[in-house]
Amino acid sequence: MYRSMFQTYVKGSAEAVRLYQEAFGAKLGYHVMGDGGVYYHAELDIEGQVLAVAEAVGSEGERVTGNTMQLCLHYGEGGEDRVKKAYEVLQRDGEVLYPLGPCEFSPCMCDLIDAFGVRWCLFV
Repeated sequence: MYRSMFQTYVKGSAEAVRLYQEAFGAKLGYHVMGDGGVYYHAELDIEGQVLAVAEAVGSEGERVTGNTMQLCLHYGEGGEDRVKKAYEVLQRDGEVLYPLGPCEFSPCMCDLIDAFGVRWCLFV
């Protein structure tokens, strides 16, 4: 296998890409813009992991928020500041399901659905 990546389809892909760049310090790699300034495909490098973002169109545009999939980023010991930064950015206009804090398996964890309907679990 060459690689694996996460893929998400959202309404407002350009805004989502900017949000994820801010939240994760992600770098925009290969990307293809479509009409109206949306992404047909955008690859974001999040510390060596690829998050692909594309504009949801047609039936994909009918979103079911946060109940079919969750993107989990495990930062490991020492990653508390990165989790906190991402949490502060992603919670804007989103829904916090489990606020930033300790849980059974991590001293620093959060679970939320961002403004684009993507569910995230971030922890150390």
